[in-house]
Amino acid sequence: MESNEIHHTNEGHSSSRFTELQALVAKMAPDFEKFYKDGNKAAGTRVRNAMQELKTFAQMIRTEVQTIKNGGAAAGDAKDDADA
Repeated sequence: MESNEIHHTNEGHSSSRFTELQALVAKMAPDFEKFYKDGNKAAGTRVRNAMQELKTFAQMIRTEVQTIKNGGAAAGDAKDDADA
């Protein structure tokens, strides 16, 4: 799966994040089919792993949206500030 790096500007955030989400979900499709139609247990493991990655990605987006909504810096910048 793709890395979930955080972009530091708001330009194109919505479209790039949505594209990342679509790509993540699209990558799951073959394993969903293999598991649910064919009963392939290994595909089920891959589905579970992909769903965990989706959950992590969703949480990152939720945090980023909240930070931007509250008028703060982009999520990556907020993380850097917290470390200081």
